[in-house]
Amino acid sequence: MNIVLLGAPGAGKGSQAKKIVEHFGLVHISTGDIFRKNIKEQTELGKQVEAYLERGELVPDALTVQVVQDRLSQADCQKGWMLDGFPRTLGQAGILDQKQRIDLVLNLTVDFGVVEARLVSRRVCPACGLVYNTQTYAESVCVCGERLVHRADDQSETVKNRLAVYQAQTEPLIEYYEKAGCIKNIDGMGSVEDVWERTREVLGATRNFLRAMTCGC
Repeated sequence: MNIVLLGAPGAGKGSQAKKIVEHFGLVHISTGDIFRKNIKEQTELGKQVEAYLERGELVPDALTVQVVQDRLSQADCQKGWMLDGFPRTLGQAGILDQKQRIDLVLNLTVDFGVVEARLVSRRVCPACGLVYNTQTYAESVCVCGERLVHRADDQSETVKNRLAVYQAQTEPLIEYYEKAGCIKNIDGMGSVEDVWERTREVLGATRNFLRAMTCGC
C-alpha cells in the first residue's frame, strides 16, 4: 500500500505517521526528516534547504523531487511506503504520478489557529529528536538531558508565512486528489489517539479493498 499524507504544518502528521508505519508495516519517508538530518550534518543539501526554511519558504520542487526519487528507488520501499511532506505542490504531484502508484491520500484537517499555536509552542531536542510543546511541557530540558531549542521555522512570523505558503501552494493538492478519487479527509482535532482511531479505520478499509482487487474477489 502506497500512501501520501497531507496536512498543514502542525496538523499532527508526525504523530499519525509513526502509528501508520508501525501498524501497517510501511516505510516512512519524510522529506522534513531527510532535510533536518542534512541540516544538522551541514551537508551541501542541508545548507541549501536551511536557507529556504529560515525564510518560511518551500524547498524548490527540483531539489525536493531529487531527494524523494532517490529514496523511493531503494529496495525497502518495494513493499509499500508512506510519503510525509511530499508532494507539496501540483508540480510535485504530477511528477509523482508519472513515477509511482498511489493507493490513498490522507488529508489531516485542523483549524489554522490551532496549528499556529502548536507550532509556536513547539520545542525540539537537538540530540534525540523528541518534540515537546510548552503548553503541556514546562521544562527547558529534554528527558535525555539536552537543552530544548526553538527552531527558526517555528518562530511566530515564520509560522504565519509557512501557513500562508501552505494555503497558496499545497491546498490545491486536495482538489487535485479529489478529482483523482483517491483522497480521504481525516478530522485532525482531538488527541493523538482520537485521530488515530479515525485514521486506522480508513486505512483498514483501503487495505481490505486492495486485497480484494488483487485476488479478484
